[in-house]
Amino acid sequence: MHVAVLGAGVVGVTAAWYLREAGCEVTVVDRNDAVAAETSFANGGQISVSHAEPWATPRALRKLPSWLADRDSPLRLSPTPDPALWRWLLAFVGECRPARVRDNVRHLVTLGLYSRAQLQALRTGLGLQYDQRTRGILHVYTDADEFRAARRAASLMREFGCERTVLDTEAALAVEPALRASAARIVGATYTADDESGDAHAFTQQLAARCRERGVRFLLNRHIHGFETADGSIRGVRLDDAAGAPALQADAWVLALGSHSAALARPLDLRLPIQAAKGYSLTMPVRDPARAFEVSLTDDEHRLVFSRLGERLRIAGMAELGNVDLQLDPARCELLLRRTEALFPGAGDVSQARYWCGLRPSTPSNLPCIGRTPYPNLYLDTGHGTLGWTHACGSGRALADIVCGRRPEIDFPFRA
Repeated sequence: MHVAVLGAGVVGVTAAWYLREAGCEVTVVDRNDAVAAETSFANGGQISVSHAEPWATPRALRKLPSWLADRDSPLRLSPTPDPALWRWLLAFVGECRPARVRDNVRHLVTLGLYSRAQLQALRTGLGLQYDQRTRGILHVYTDADEFRAARRAASLMREFGCERTVLDTEAALAVEPALRASAARIVGATYTADDESGDAHAFTQQLAARCRERGVRFLLNRHIHGFETADGSIRGVRLDDAAGAPALQADAWVLALGSHSAALARPLDLRLPIQAAKGYSLTMPVRDPARAFEVSLTDDEHRLVFSRLGERLRIAGMAELGNVDLQLDPARCELLLRRTEALFPGAGDVSQARYWCGLRPSTPSNLPCIGRTPYPNLYLDTGHGTLGWTHACGSGRALADIVCGRRPEIDFPFRA
């Protein structure tokens, strides 16, 4: 069976790998001239099962008015008349119900644990090196209310198998001594020793090279202009604008285009609950090793993550919905740097700071869209939001099982 994967980010390339390992002929298509050139290029770097609490919670709903009124808040909304955005926001409100939050946490933990195990097996089997660190993830809190909420979230995650341990300030400093520079601010922490971090861009490039060695074909720098259908199935995909150019043919299709998936699916009368959420990252060299963090961290109050990638520091986060573009907002960049300097003063060389922004494909529940569609040969592997790097390997392995007619190994609400 010939399967075409549309999208060459970390999600698309891992899906291609597992499909090829399952015996499929695989072609990967992307509009960029290299893999991992968009959302996977400079993300936060975390493999974070412990980041399983969705954005949509009762607490977030209460904070939403203040967030939207504050230009420095983690979430920013630019109103637009697009009905899809308002449907998404209404669905987000619905996902804030406690019962929905509990279900979403359970599913995110289940997929996260499975995906982390798949990544570890893949790394060992292929000898991949991507500045990975296996020293866990520490969630730090400088606000007492946020810490109380974190203790409740950690308890729920432990119930579902994620060992997220609550620590006092001294125990947090023992895990990451570089926090001593800001110890007076810290009221507590949680720690997940089995979580990891690493460079998603480097991982995707290396895995793509292994895919090519096994016969996967990559059609890069090829714009996708729409599907051709017949008798209720996908017959081809139109590429580029060349007059008379034949459509790409395949037996099955995997839509893994991140934030662009919803627009491509819309002419097929498929309404995917995906909105582009603009996020930012800052990367700078280590300036003072004694002040630089070694363990990956999450700052839940400001919705930021911190990862050590070799001799680089990566800080990423925030979300902007609505009229988003790929222009850097200097105020958001300054916010990243200011919070980093507050927690780790002098750790990085700010004179060499490089900023980046990308569009995360976010769903109201934070659950990705994985599985079948009403078209019998079209499958989804998209909508991973901030957890694309965390869930990529598990999603790809499960998707390959579904395409090949096997039942996935985990209990997850796959699309049917």
